[in-house]
Amino acid sequence: MALRVPQAGGPQLFKEGYKNLQGLEEVILRNIAATKEMSEITRTSFGPQGRNKMVVNHLGKLIVTSDAATIIRELEVVHPAAKLLVMASQQQEAEAGDGTNTVLIFGSELLQRAEPLLRMGLHPSEIARGYEAALVAALEGLETLATDSVGSWNNSNEVLKAVRSAVAAKQYGQEAGLSALVAEAVLAAMPAKDASRFNVDNVRVVKVLGGSLAQSRVVHGMVFPTAPVTSVRRAQCVRVAVFACAVDVGQTETKGTVLLHTAGDLLAYTKGEEAQMDAAMAELHEAGVGAIICGSGVGDLAIHCMNRYGMVAVRCPSKFELRRVCRVVGATPLARLGAPTPEEMGYCDEIITEEIGGDRVTVVRQCNDDRVRPAFAARVAASPLSTVVLRGATVNALDDAERAIDDGVNVVKALTKDPRLVPGACATEMELARLVHVAADRTPGVAQHAIRAFAHALEVFARTLADNAGVDSTALVAMLIAAHHKEGGKPMGFDVESDHEPCLIDAQAKGILDPMAVKQWALRYATHAALTVLQVDQIVMAKTAGGPKLPKQQAGHWDNDD
Repeated sequence: MALRVPQAGGPQLFKEGYKNLQGLEEVILRNIAATKEMSEITRTSFGPQGRNKMVVNHLGKLIVTSDAATIIRELEVVHPAAKLLVMASQQQEAEAGDGTNTVLIFGSELLQRAEPLLRMGLHPSEIARGYEAALVAALEGLETLATDSVGSWNNSNEVLKAVRSAVAAKQYGQEAGLSALVAEAVLAAMPAKDASRFNVDNVRVVKVLGGSLAQSRVVHGMVFPTAPVTSVRRAQCVRVAVFACAVDVGQTETKGTVLLHTAGDLLAYTKGEEAQMDAAMAELHEAGVGAIICGSGVGDLAIHCMNRYGMVAVRCPSKFELRRVCRVVGATPLARLGAPTPEEMGYCDEIITEEIGGDRVTVVRQCNDDRVRPAFAARVAASPLSTVVLRGATVNALDDAERAIDDGVNVVKALTKDPRLVPGACATEMELARLVHVAADRTPGVAQHAIRAFAHALEVFARTLADNAGVDSTALVAMLIAAHHKEGGKPMGFDVESDHEPCLIDAQAKGILDPMAVKQWALRYATHAALTVLQVDQIVMAKTAGGPKLPKQQAGHWDNDD
């Protein structure tokens, strides 16, 4: 093949400390080995029977999950070829919200299938042309495999069939309950006129430790996992003021000393602060404010004054949550303590404290009933925001359930753009493998070898599902190939509940459906990442910046030397 052969000696082109790698053995095969090692980490977490990974990140936080997006986010990958696959997987997460493990597994398998072709003498450019032709054939075949679509976003059954497979891949055995939660939350947050304007940020998740996953429920409105700081716990049809600053007595930037000679001086000093805070709260009360949401601390003196005027105060320490609540109530966050203008004030139909398990939460909601609103509330629309309140025994279980909810919501977002669904359980991948094999048989020249390698790479999903389920992967692939070569055959897939011996099921009849958009983006990103790695023939690495490393410190104290 026409790859460049490295030569010994020659002029010095780079500074001392540079590394220059080139050629088949040093670059391409090493990159393939690195991507293979990367995919082996997440491959065993693929599918409903995937195993969990225990990751301790650089901050010492323990994460137990089978979600590939979380795993690669917490791992610090340094190899440049493996980083390309990781970046493609992260882009898949941003674009489709699901299928991150698919990109890693398929991209690595394409590179592994290219290795024997390289050793046979094919040039990387010839393999790249074959892979590009195979990708076109696969995407064209995928368009013909759509068997269903989401007809109406106002029907919970239509939403359920769309999100069930995505949730089952993360929480197998709990998919019925979690899918129902996702469907209810999505229906509450879906725009009435244009479904493509659905915002995933309108479906929030609040985790309350304790109880079981079956006790989770959906609350229509925004939920704060804390109780109000005031003794007033409920308000209806109130004006809302949102402060990004602390609601407390102002503190000076410099320290000072106050000399108090008599008890009267002490009383006058404290009464000045009380009068200042009372005047601020009175100004808010006169402006009609009945609820205060604060993004920072709330002082004891301010709480006392709010209780006197019958106002509700809720603390919201997250700036992202503060933005959401401003969107819900239609308010503008203020950076100074004082009465807001009518344009800066928001409106809320109801603020109420509820008890979930042993914890109190605060719910802020705009009701969609026929309640008569005041005139000033006409500009605030009924909020479509909904919150999924998750219950669980451990923090890790709650985090994993939250990832499953997020995947389901992101799948809905992808389906609002393209509502078509294809059979799951590897039925689509095996049918695409058959179609790409047919395209390879029609292709003359050397490119047909790369196209056929692409078709064989599509079989990796069935093998991975079988390995993770503990059945014979070779027998399963043979059964699937035979089933998909039958004339007028059904979309047969792998039954993950089969014991020891592999069994096939009709994915369409069982309701195992995946969004077509997720498959399309996964095929594109994985193929393009593999082609990028395959067409690298030289790696030049500069010396790491920074001074000399400090010597290792001696154990113990220096003064204890003998």
